[in-house]
Amino acid sequence: MRLIEAAKGAGAEAADAIVISSSMTTITVADESLEEAERSEATEFGLRVLIGQRQACVSSSDPREAVFEEMAARAVAIAQEAPEDPHCGLLVPSAVTAIAQDLDLIDPAPTPLPDALEENARAAEAAARGVQGVTMVESASASVGLAQIGLAASNGFSGSYARSSSALSLSAIAGEGLGRERDWAAEMRRHRADLPDSAEIGERAGQRAVERLDPKRPPSGSYPVLYDARVAPGLIRHVLGAINGASVARGASWLREAMGEQVLPAGISLIDDPLIPRGPASTPFDAEGVAARRQALIEDGVLTSWILDAATARKLGLSTTGHARRGTSSPPSPGSTNVRLALADGLVRSRAERIAEMGTGLLVTSMIGASINATTGAYSRGASGFWVEGGEIAYPVNEITVAGSLPEMMRSIAPADDADPYLSVSVPSLLVEGLTIGA
Repeated sequence: MRLIEAAKGAGAEAADAIVISSSMTTITVADESLEEAERSEATEFGLRVLIGQRQACVSSSDPREAVFEEMAARAVAIAQEAPEDPHCGLLVPSAVTAIAQDLDLIDPAPTPLPDALEENARAAEAAARGVQGVTMVESASASVGLAQIGLAASNGFSGSYARSSSALSLSAIAGEGLGRERDWAAEMRRHRADLPDSAEIGERAGQRAVERLDPKRPPSGSYPVLYDARVAPGLIRHVLGAINGASVARGASWLREAMGEQVLPAGISLIDDPLIPRGPASTPFDAEGVAARRQALIEDGVLTSWILDAATARKLGLSTTGHARRGTSSPPSPGSTNVRLALADGLVRSRAERIAEMGTGLLVTSMIGASINATTGAYSRGASGFWVEGGEIAYPVNEITVAGSLPEMMRSIAPADDADPYLSVSVPSLLVEGLTIGA
């Protein structure tokens, strides 16, 4: 509240402030040796002031009172010269509340020492090296961190929460010379006890690299494509971008005219749920103080909601959906939290069943680059993965292009049942019909 008081004292009509404090310890090993040991700590303060229909944001990492006074004066001076924005402003007090939510985001276990992190990284590296065909492990990293977020505003809102994290990642190379192939595996959890075994992660990365050896060029033409659960979230992120209020308000969205229309197959819903215990993007309230709640963005295939903060909602003549996100140096903007696909019972199939169903086609496991027209949904991306013949994986492929139209693609998706619940966008493998493949 000290920043808010300083802002009001400097002439601001309204203000909000955010503080983000984070700490992270990361241990990286490579070539069976300790490569890097890093400990970082940072606290950032962000202040937004509003004068009439003008606003300005400033930030600092210095908590001294004199610095707060200087931040407030600078922000007010900038706001006085800023262009008018008829949509900016805080929410009315009745729209914000700090509701206590037990989301279990803090690991109660003692923070592991660097030696324990190094042991985990070495175990992952050893497991990857033990996979026949792996010739090198680029690096293996283990980390643990904690982030604390506090938000206050002159409309009376005040709230805070914290999230811990534990992660392990590894990149492995298989083969020799020009025939080398690289792949990786990574996991992050709020509670360390939920992390898979280090050796399991390392072995997975090694096996993925080996499976990519000796790739071939597939035939060109129109084929079904199965997006593996590793890359399928990217497809749904295109949808999330298209229903983001900022895109819709600009008219730069291929779904801008689709409210109330069928955009996914019947029986498939897209849910945003910030209240998942231990969730990767769980939060008790958004960056404007709106209490978090579970809501359907797409229901039974029909688009039912944009992703809105207060400003974009005002632009569209609507109310915020509680999706404001914010850093310390910019005003709020809309963004999703934990996104999940909800499937009707009759739609559930295993990944193996979807591969068999596609017959001949492409299984995509990684994407490279992108050419996406945000307004029309024209889609083209580089890809690699595996060619499927007779419903079975035949051989690895790389350096290919997959093209189509996002509106048509999304209306034809057929999900598997292998979604990773620990991802913020948790999506199973998705089978899409009739894409153009170019080798």
